[in-house]
Amino acid sequence: MSHRILPALVLVAVTAALTACGGGEKEQPSAADPTSAPPPASAPATAATPPVPSDAPSGAPSTAEPTVTGSTERRPPSPPPVELPPRKAGEPSAREVVAAFRAAGLKAGKSKDRSVDCGPDGLGLGCSEIVVTDGVAVYVFPDEVSATDMADVWAGASFRSGTVVLNYLEAKTPRADRPAYEKALTALD
Repeated sequence: MSHRILPALVLVAVTAALTACGGGEKEQPSAADPTSAPPPASAPATAATPPVPSDAPSGAPSTAEPTVTGSTERRPPSPPPVELPPRKAGEPSAREVVAAFRAAGLKAGKSKDRSVDCGPDGLGLGCSEIVVTDGVAVYVFPDEVSATDMADVWAGASFRSGTVVLNYLEAKTPRADRPAYEKALTALD
């Protein structure tokens, strides 16, 4: 390929790319066609806007309404908020359990609400609330059957009291500390 052909190939490639990108619903006027000039966007500026005094700063905001050109961007509607099953009345919330751990002097710092991990409409784990701390993960379920099922899945690495399940795997709770968490949880009942 000679060096004379290279600029021509670049020009053809750029033209093809611009043509492919500009394929919208309305036709764009060609730069080579002087008779297809776009119509004026609005009336003359002197009729639409009041005159600006000469002592006004150049950065003063304009009182003219912005004009909209082109099509409006359509975005899909946002998904509905996740609705979790409500916890059983009279049962402690995950935050109340974490507060009880802190009151007992147990390691429960850096708490993070991860209730969205319960899943949409309870279809994930089926829980109502999850709060994870650096000491233990607290799961609250809508009923004792669901809590028992998850405690069985995490057998040996969890403790259940009513609808609340403590998961020791996520926070890597030492075995020696687990009885203290269990005692603080059962004291809430």
